[in-house]
Amino acid sequence: MNNEREILIIDDDSRNIFALSAVLKSKKFRCVSAISAHQGLKMLSENKNVGIVLMDMMMPEMDGYEAIEKMKNDTDLKDIPIIAITAQAMTGDREKCIEAGADGYISKPVDVDELVLLLNQLID
Repeated sequence: MNNEREILIIDDDSRNIFALSAVLKSKKFRCVSAISAHQGLKMLSENKNVGIVLMDMMMPEMDGYEAIEKMKNDTDLKDIPIIAITAQAMTGDREKCIEAGADGYISKPVDVDELVLLLNQLID
């Protein structure tokens, strides 16, 4: 991954943001975060240095599915890779996330090695 680009973590649980940020920073990734999909979309429109988004799928107000749809329908954001992250690791969830427009899928608790591998595959 180009370490000049940032990973935007969008999750309504600050503990998840803290844990993911700490692990990714230890792997030399640069992270920024948002505690809602609305805040994340605003950050994306203002920060052109985001290279990938880690999107929690279950959030109040606007869930990850709606946020992904908004990103994919925005000409400035549609090419930013999105990794769906969800605790709802049930049969069909991966397919549902990919169908919604996510470029990758990770279930919670996050397997760090799997996440780093996916990040390296998706970002320039």
